Amino acid sequence: MEGKLYKGQDYKTEFQPRDYLKTFYAFDSGTVAENEILKFNLNNLFETFSPGGIGGDILIDVGTGPTIYQLISACEAFQEIILSDYLELELQGVDKWLKKDPGAYDWSPAIRVCEGERMRWQEKEARLRRTVTRLLTCDVNQPHPLGSAQVPAADCVLSLLALEGACQDMDTYQAAIQNLVGLLKPGGHLVTSVALRCREYMVGSRKFFGLSLEKETVEKVLKCQYSPINYSEAQCINEGHCFVVAHKGPGA
Repeated sequence: MEGKLYKGQDYKTEFQPRDYLKTFYAFDSGTVAENEILKFNLNNLFETFSPGGIGGDILIDVGTGPTIYQLISACEAFQEIILSDYLELELQGVDKWLKKDPGAYDWSPAIRVCEGERMRWQEKEARLRRTVTRLLTCDVNQPHPLGSAQVPAADCVLSLLALEGACQDMDTYQAAIQNLVGLLKPGGHLVTSVALRCREYMVGSRKFFGLSLEKETVEKVLKCQYSPINYSEAQCINEGHCFVVAHKGPGA
């Protein structure tokens, strides 16, 4: 991958949500590797939020991006879901889906994967739309990622494939994890997914920075479920994935 590497403030001018969706969530035969990673995350999310698993009143999704797939299982386990992202433009795409805008991205293929042959995908869409209550801007590099927004402490904070692009080095990554933990009530859970050794990734024709994280490094901060699956080499340079579920102690 040659060309300029975008990072930090560049996201506000150079990141195009539609290009991102076409690159990683096209649901076609040309994105086999990306589809496998989506299934990996969907399966882990289903196990995490199934009955008897993690649930509660409030889930905060940090780094939502223009996607809703990460919430398909969670909407059955929580009474309220709050979405947040660094870019308002990303949230606008999600808002279109929530409002059934004719131009909204079609997430029914991902929902059908979760529902299998039960043909409940339309019911699941309706449930998810009812459960999402707020869309907020956020910055994981701030001690209070949601800024001045008045948000109750959450039972769960979810952040999938977001920190690698938001954090410039290991110190900021570890600080961001602590900032997310600060959004949790004692006894709550942090759920995240990490693309390991992700040095850069493509969004359309633009190349964006990715923080290269080792499995052993992530495990020093969080315990994780590892898979060797990678993105298509033309779209993202990475080596494996970790899915993480961490528990905040009662006295933390």
